[in-house]
Amino acid sequence: MSDEKGLGPENQPWPEGGWSEEIVSLNGAIVVPPVESGFVQAAGVLDAHGRYCPHGALWRKYRPLTTEPEPPAEVSEALSGRWLWGGVLWAHFGHFLVESSSRLWALNELEQPVEGILFMPKRPAVGDMVRGFQRDFVDQMAPSLPIKVATGPTLVDELVVPGQGFGLGAITAGTRKFRDAIHQRFAKDIRPEGPEKIYISRSALGLGKGGLLGEERLEELLQAEGYEIFHPQNHDIATQLARYKAAKKVIAADGSALHLFAMVGRADQPVAMIMRRKSAANNLLAANVVHFCGSEPVVINALRTEWVKAEQKKSNRLSFGEIDHAVLARVLGQTGFVREGLNWPTLTEAERQQILKDKGLGGNEDFVESPEYVRLRVRAMRQERRARRAAAKEAAAD
Repeated sequence: MSDEKGLGPENQPWPEGGWSEEIVSLNGAIVVPPVESGFVQAAGVLDAHGRYCPHGALWRKYRPLTTEPEPPAEVSEALSGRWLWGGVLWAHFGHFLVESSSRLWALNELEQPVEGILFMPKRPAVGDMVRGFQRDFVDQMAPSLPIKVATGPTLVDELVVPGQGFGLGAITAGTRKFRDAIHQRFAKDIRPEGPEKIYISRSALGLGKGGLLGEERLEELLQAEGYEIFHPQNHDIATQLARYKAAKKVIAADGSALHLFAMVGRADQPVAMIMRRKSAANNLLAANVVHFCGSEPVVINALRTEWVKAEQKKSNRLSFGEIDHAVLARVLGQTGFVREGLNWPTLTEAERQQILKDKGLGGNEDFVESPEYVRLRVRAMRQERRARRAAAKEAAAD
């Protein structure tokens, strides 16, 4: 168990297998949780001799977010019995789905039972809190299996450490063992219940969490096409899964909900994903749906513009897009999600400013249009003018 594995990008977890499908069992393991918040943290699993176990690291894309910690001066807690290493316990719903679930595939591989799943917190200040959605999610894989969160250095009689079978990066496709475990165990007792057409909305979360300007208008337009507007955060995990299983057509603003849908989605369920902003994360989300459901979602970039923080003027997680409803209607019609030929009007300037005011965003004081989109629109207007002039000249010459 050398610490050479897990240091370079070439050693990241891969969906094709390798260490991401291996399981290491350690007697007398020491779990060292992070002592401070940070994107990259010194935390993880040591063996009885204090050597780092790289199988327990959390990777995102091409680098580990947890790195080898120093052996602790003292161990504050001891756990008897056999425990399954769960890795980092995220409070953020989306990161929990993708990164805290990444080792649960080993539940399909265990030859002996475990006492429970042992995590460490992403944010030390959170302590050993286990949120309701975290408990509910694990229950869909292993009903009533205890969850423990190590808040200080912890000695474990035996720790079963699976490799990272899911996550963000190439591993978003999931390993075969991870996908098999999800398909065989996850939500197997949930019966489909709900309408045939749903729109998974983010409007109730607010624009400040990366929403879509004009989404409420979109909801009205989709309701006219027979879609139920579904706000997943208002429902427990079981209800969300029942809706996703029942739907025959799914439209969604890109976001965490599609990660959960992908775990129970099928190839015969068409999915349209509406981009909220320009982001490489959309590619990962689409890859998640492709590899878990067996069909490719329709990814729709119907952004008229993107609104960014005035002091930064660049896209980030707080940015929000603005829907061009006319473009969206055309693409949804062409792909069979709504009737073809619908004329959905784009927001007027007055409507746009009123929404910003109603959302308490202060218009141009807080958020401004992305300079990139402004340039693109100006360029398109100039090209359109040139085309009109050229057509006029050609008509005059005739």
